[in-house]
This record gives sequence, C-alpha cells and structure tokens, in this order.
Amino acid sequence: MRQDSNKITMKPDELRALQSKLLQWGKKNYRDYPWRHTRDPYQIMIAEFMLHRTRADQVVPIFIQFLQKYPDVYALAEADPSEIGKVTEHLGLHWRSGHFIAAAKYVVEHYHGTFPRDEKQLLAIPGVGDYVSSAIITVCYNKPHRVVDANIARFINRFFGLYLSGEIRRRKEILELADVLFDIDEPGKFLFAILDFSAAICKSKNPLHQECPLRTNCIYNIETVQYKC
Repeated sequence: MRQDSNKITMKPDELRALQSKLLQWGKKNYRDYPWRHTRDPYQIMIAEFMLHRTRADQVVPIFIQFLQKYPDVYALAEADPSEIGKVTEHLGLHWRSGHFIAAAKYVVEHYHGTFPRDEKQLLAIPGVGDYVSSAIITVCYNKPHRVVDANIARFINRFFGLYLSGEIRRRKEILELADVLFDIDEPGKFLFAILDFSAAICKSKNPLHQECPLRTNCIYNIETVQYKC
C-alpha cells in the first residue's frame, strides 16, 4: 500500500489479498437474513427501506409479512397508504412511509414494473439514494459498483489510515477506495462480507483488534494500537 499526493494506491496482489480475506471471513461469519436469499430488486429495495436506522433482527419478521401481503411492485403500488404507515411506524420510520408506495408506483409507471439496471434511472425512483441503488446493482445485477454506508466508510477510513472525521461516507478519498474494493467478481457477496465484518469486528466502538484477520495490514491498528503496546 502506497500513498502518493494524498492518494492511496494498492498493488494488485495486496488488493486481492484484502478482498480474499474479507470474503473468507464473511463466508465463515455470514449473517443469514431473508433478503440475502434473493436477487429481486424489489425485495432488496424494500429491505433497505426498512433497514434504515433499524436493527436487522427487528426488520426480519416485518419484512417477511410485508412481502406476503405485497409480493411485487404492482401490489404495493395499489396499497392503502394507512396500512403502509402502520408498518413504517412500527419500525420507527413513519416519516418514510410515502417512499414505499411512491417508489412502487414510479417503477410501474415509468419502467413497466421492471427495475432498471442503470444507476441514474434507479436514483430517479422516490426514496432510492446512492446506497440503495448501489446495493441493487451489486446484489441483483452482480455488477462491480461501490457501495458505501457509514460502516463501510469507517472500515475504509481505519484500514487505510485516512484519519477523516465527521460525515465521511461521501468524501472523495472514501469513494475512490470503495471503487477499488468493489472491483471484484462477486460484489454482492463482498458487500455482505464487509457489512458483517464492520458490524462484528470493525465496530464503531471498541473494535476487536485481536480478532481481526486484517490487523497486520490495518494502518489504524498498527499506528494506534500496536504502537501503544
């Protein structure tokens, strides 16, 4: 790993090793959720809408019930807003209830019920932002595409020793490195791996340095943990 003119670059073998270790860790520590068993963009969108600031375990039963009642965009587009409001209120997301029906109606009216593969077209769907569109592209269409949320940004910030502070997930340095990391054959599996890793090992508070398989190459660990020992 090398830093030139404030830009970090990785040798191809270093990048492959990092990706491989994360995928191996992810395979052994995979968190099994129902939305991880589908490549349906509709289901991924619904899951991501529900997961916004809500614990995954809390979302599981509601997600299953929701899909039983609204199995596709056509059913959701015709839904009673008050019924959707009850679901989002239970998740503490009452302020996002309008996104569910609006998104479904948009897909039906503009794309004839089929989710587009183009990022700009996905972003035009109400309620779909950078993260949701990127998740659909990687998981559903298996296309290499960066996906960045606060957890992934934290991992990148620490591993590469960027020492950025504040709201960092849209910082240029983070996005450039995410582009490199997600340039991989199975971006969907890689997304799940890095999300699980960030939740279990590279936690926001009290990261588990001694259990981290990347600790010998992690700048944050080397400079702030090992240095103190």
